[in-house]
Amino acid sequence: MTTSFHHYVRSLTPMLSAGILAADVMHIGEEIEKLDGTGVKMLHFDVMDGVFCPMITTGPCFIKGVKTKYLKDVHLMVQNPITKISQFAEAGADMITVHLESCPDHIHALIQAIKKLKNVNSVEREIIAGVAINPGTPVDSIKNVLDVVDMITILAVNPGWQGQSFIKTTAKKLQQAISLINESERDILLCIDGGVTKDNIHDIAQMAPDIVVAGSAIFDGKDPQANARFLVETLKKGKAKEIIHET
Repeated sequence: MTTSFHHYVRSLTPMLSAGILAADVMHIGEEIEKLDGTGVKMLHFDVMDGVFCPMITTGPCFIKGVKTKYLKDVHLMVQNPITKISQFAEAGADMITVHLESCPDHIHALIQAIKKLKNVNSVEREIIAGVAINPGTPVDSIKNVLDVVDMITILAVNPGWQGQSFIKTTAKKLQQAISLINESERDILLCIDGGVTKDNIHDIAQMAPDIVVAGSAIFDGKDPQANARFLVETLKKGKAKEIIHET
């Protein structure tokens, strides 16, 4: 069943989720303020544990410490996420995405566990539960969670390595995911994460994602506000994905 909060997020799409770890975290409040008036509605938090992928980034204390009007989109690239999801819910996550590769045998139960968590930002919101797949993982692998998942994230780079370019086969994977979503007859959000730049945002918009994650394309040390506005406006001009809504 599609909830009112899910409908609200759907109404914002196509939308940009701003990866704030690319910002100056020592002045995070000021950096987030630069997004005001740009059309950005969501902040993206990449959580890496140095085990699931090479980098170590941040955790629930940092996420909780970010006081903001924006929705909090938390992407867990960690081992054994089932033991950690409640901490991120308590930190204020509006969306929690876990990797299929982190627990392939129990991903269905993990998604269900996320959906049972309380959203501390509002009693009227649930937490949107997402599943992400790495570039080397076939899209068909998500078939078994289409009955419960709220969002699918296709990674366009390998997690945990810097300086990567957008993987060209992502476009084909997006089309495969759209087909699966339409076959499911559920309103599942579709997200692209990684390798997004101002040079390729037009092409990405034509792939018809609902949500696009961008970090360094916004926070480049020059003009985050102009960058974010450009990315948002380009996405809004993109072709909308045909979705078969739940009845």
